Amino acid sequence: MPIYHGAFPYWTSLRLSPVLLIAVLAGCAGSPEVAEAPATRASNETARKAVAFAREAIGTPYRYGGDTPAGFDCSGLVRYSYGRAGIGMPRATPAQRRATTLISVRSLRPGDLLFFDQEGKKASHVGMYLGDGRFVHAPSTGGRVRTDSFSADYWKKHFVEARRI
Repeated sequence: MPIYHGAFPYWTSLRLSPVLLIAVLAGCAGSPEVAEAPATRASNETARKAVAFAREAIGTPYRYGGDTPAGFDCSGLVRYSYGRAGIGMPRATPAQRRATTLISVRSLRPGDLLFFDQEGKKASHVGMYLGDGRFVHAPSTGGRVRTDSFSADYWKKHFVEARRI
């Protein structure tokens, strides 16, 4: 019985054993997912370096999709800062969330990521904890990279979780 008709006439006489057919189909069923986790977990020193790079970006204009000093969005700032410190990070906020480890707010240290719900989207905004109850982030169109108090009512209301690289 022919397996394939049409554009591939040389396949018309090919017969596959059931074991080979299962192996071929299994290979198509689930290609391995590209790892989103950073190749290396950030040490305290690496996290401090990332914080220093993020602090240098304060005042940089917000730019949707931006991940350079010409302009940053929230996840672009995280990616840039950790990249300069030697840790590769995914580009998008949801991928950064999946690539990090959930921690308690009580265990926050500089360089940890804070995720917030905005505009009804779960964990759609990310900032980097600086210490002393403050974080740095690229807020929105028309804004600039800035620091804010983690204890401000707006941020407490929209806070989802803290995560560590």
